[in-house]
Amino acid sequence: MSQSVQRLGKNKGGYRGEIIDIQQVLRDDLEAARQFGWQIEEIPVSDSLDLLAFRRVARAPRKKLYISAGIHGDEPAGPLAVRQLLRENDWPDHADLWICPCLNPTGFPLNRRENAGGIDLNRDYRHLRSAEIRAHVAWLNQQPRFDLALCLHEDWESQGFYVYEVNPDHEPSLGEKLMQAVSRICPIDLSAVIEDRPAQGGIIRPDTDPAIRPQWPETLYLVTNKTRHSYTLEAPSDFPLPTRVAALATAVRVVLHEI
Repeated sequence: MSQSVQRLGKNKGGYRGEIIDIQQVLRDDLEAARQFGWQIEEIPVSDSLDLLAFRRVARAPRKKLYISAGIHGDEPAGPLAVRQLLRENDWPDHADLWICPCLNPTGFPLNRRENAGGIDLNRDYRHLRSAEIRAHVAWLNQQPRFDLALCLHEDWESQGFYVYEVNPDHEPSLGEKLMQAVSRICPIDLSAVIEDRPAQGGIIRPDTDPAIRPQWPETLYLVTNKTRHSYTLEAPSDFPLPTRVAALATAVRVVLHEI
């Protein structure tokens, strides 16, 4: 199926695709979370802004999984994939789950990567300049350590779906299973170099020393402080939005099944 999906050719110099009503998406998330019994927490950012966090406590928890989306306001597929998964309500009985459905709610109305203050939130986890990331880190520090973290993203330049796997302790990888499942829905970026990093089969496994990185994305903060294994899922945002949403949701389902 993925071979028939073609690039749209819209993204010239940046994301030029669909814009979503993020407040409506978050209202839908809240409705599904209440319907299916999630614990709901509002993370205070300012007098006019809160972030949402959901927690699901499993009947027989053996694993702890964290999922985030919407840290870039020009990447709508992540929040839409989270909404779809919440509505499906097909979660494993053996995993506690934490979901932050949108970390940059002020960026989406502007259809831009940064928040309303012009800060790229996914480069702010070392210096904490933004109120959103200060609030998010404070919340994260109150949570237990996670066995695995998933960060849902898009890449406006990409030729296909790809993933960053940060796995410094060399735990068993799900990377190839993710690629195999997603390839049935969305083309995979099979470039030997993606984002200036070596890649194989759509998987980038960076040898990253956080200490030498001047700016930290969310995944570096997570691997340094809250988990030892993370996947950053990158859907190709020059492809149809339903394809991107399906690709991200499919990748998450693989992890939910395998964790």
